[in-house]
Order: sequence, then structure tokens, then C-alpha cells
Amino acid sequence: MSLDQPIGDYLSYLEFERAYSPNTVRAYASDLANLTAFARKQDTDELSLEMLRDWLWEASNAGLSKSTLARRSATAKSFSAWLVSTKREPSDAAARLRAPRAERSLPRVLTSQSMNDLFALLVDRAAEGDPVALRDRAIVELLYASALRVSELVGIDPADVDHDRRTVLVTGKGSKQRVVPFGTPAQDAIIAYHQLGRPKLALRAAEPATATALFLNTRGTRLGTRSVYALVSGLLQRFPGSGPEGPHAFRHTAATHLLDGGADLRAVQEMLGHASLGTTQIYTHVTTERLRQTYLSAHPRA
Repeated sequence: MSLDQPIGDYLSYLEFERAYSPNTVRAYASDLANLTAFARKQDTDELSLEMLRDWLWEASNAGLSKSTLARRSATAKSFSAWLVSTKREPSDAAARLRAPRAERSLPRVLTSQSMNDLFALLVDRAAEGDPVALRDRAIVELLYASALRVSELVGIDPADVDHDRRTVLVTGKGSKQRVVPFGTPAQDAIIAYHQLGRPKLALRAAEPATATALFLNTRGTRLGTRSVYALVSGLLQRFPGSGPEGPHAFRHTAATHLLDGGADLRAVQEMLGHASLGTTQIYTHVTTERLRQTYLSAHPRA
């Protein structure tokens, strides 16, 4: 069986039927392209357990990380199961495929004081009414207040924001929608941007009627995820801490601060839009680690 056509059909299935994000589909496509190239080197198009094990073994010998090997294994298992479900293959070749367990590092979390300092910086930048500065302040306020994914943030339209209830409707993974709250500081920042900053950015659109998003770029069109990554990366370089410097740091920080403040784990799960409680539980590990570090630094008999 040639893998090219089934892989193309599978990626279309992920994109249009499962509604996976473009980044996720690209990751699957990259793994399957690598698998196809390996199969051609082996002069085979047969998807067998032995071939898949050899594929992972080659990647391991090349020095790929455990997390990459685990992702490739998951890709192969998902693709193989789909082949069986669509009756393209009689048996699941990857059913017994195993890969090293991915290394799970704790997410980056900023302290409450760091967040306060960050917001003070953003307020100062926006004080003169620059539309981009007003927008950037509203972005960071909302990322932290509502623990949003960056894809959810850039997908928001003005009509999705309910100022009376202080909630925002977002579309998460798998096109699942949820309503999440935000606080007064975020509301103030959004209103200031919407009234003073967004109209100026909207005027820059080639066709003003196309400026439908809440957050606009300097061309008056919907802001992209890369722009948000660049904004956040530049801001986080000013503050101590290790780990990724992307927008997810604010999502991690918000979840951890909620749990530190006594929020119920299931309520945090619902706010984050996690399908599994196990995914949310990583933040309990963060709070436990913070407690351990506090104990070691403060207890006289630690």
C-alpha cells in the first residue's frame, strides 16, 4: 500500500472532521512525512510493527528527545488506528508500538509580583494612547485573566465579549466553545483599547469592513499568533525565570495562581478547557514544587 494517498486523506480528516489546529496538523504531517521517507529507504510501503519500531530506533540513535519519540509514536498509532477504522488495513500495525515516556517539565510560572510589575510597564506604555500599546495591554490582561490559549485569543471578535457579565466566548481545541470570566483590570484594558486604540487600527485596513476581529494588527486585519508570541517573548525577557517565553506562560501562571488561591481543580479544568482532569493536575505539581522550595528556603530543619 502506498502511504502518500492515505496520509493525505488522514491529514484532511484531522483538519476538517476533527477540527485540529493548523499547528497540530502540521506536526502530524511532519511526522508522517518522516515516516514515509524512512519507509522508502527500507524499500517498503508496508506499515508493520517491525518497520515502525525501526523508525523510532533510528530516531533514538539520531539523538531525538524522548518527547519527540513519544509524539512520533502517538502519530503512528493514531494514523494506524484510522487506517483500520476506514477499512484501508485489516489490522492495527501500531497497536503494540511503545516509545519512551515523554519527559514532563514543569511549566514556567511568574510570581504575583512579576505580574504586577509587568502590568505596570504595560500601563505606562499605553498612557499616551498609542493604539498598539493599548492593544498589547489588553492582550496580556486577557491572556492572564482568562488563562487563554493564544489561538483562542486571536479568534475573539468584539461580539464575543460580554462586559455586563465580564465573560468572553472563546473557541478552543476541536472547535469546542466555552465561556470564561475576566476581572475588572482586564475589562478596563479592553474598553480602553476598544474605544481608543482599535478604531485607529481598523482605519488602516484596505477595506474597513474586514476589520472584524477584536485584536487587530498594524494593517487593520486580525492579529496572528506569531505577533502575540513576539510580544510576549519580548516582555518575559525582562523577568527572571526559565522555560518557554510564549503566551502559554500566562496561561500556566493564571492556573497556578488560581490553585494557590484555593480554586477547585475541576473549576480550573473547566476554565482552561481541558478535556481531561489529568492535564490540569500538572498545575498541582507546580504548586507542590513551589511549596517544597519555600519549605527548603524557610524551614530551619529543612
